[in-house]
Amino acid sequence: MADCSFCGIKIEVGTGKIYVKADGRVFNFCSSKCEKNFVELRRKPRNTRWTKEYQDIKKQQK
Repeated sequence: MADCSFCGIKIEVGTGKIYVKADGRVFNFCSSKCEKNFVELRRKPRNTRWTKEYQDIKKQQK
């Protein structure tokens, strides 16, 4: 099982999307929501409230 490159949750086998950039980097996404935020909107996971990375940073600050 792979982890989503944006939100960090586990992706079950046979689901999700794989995005390969021209330079060969591979990104796994659990949904089109994650793919759009990462690829098209160029958002950072650490600044998006519903991602695991954002929640981990907030826990460390408390």
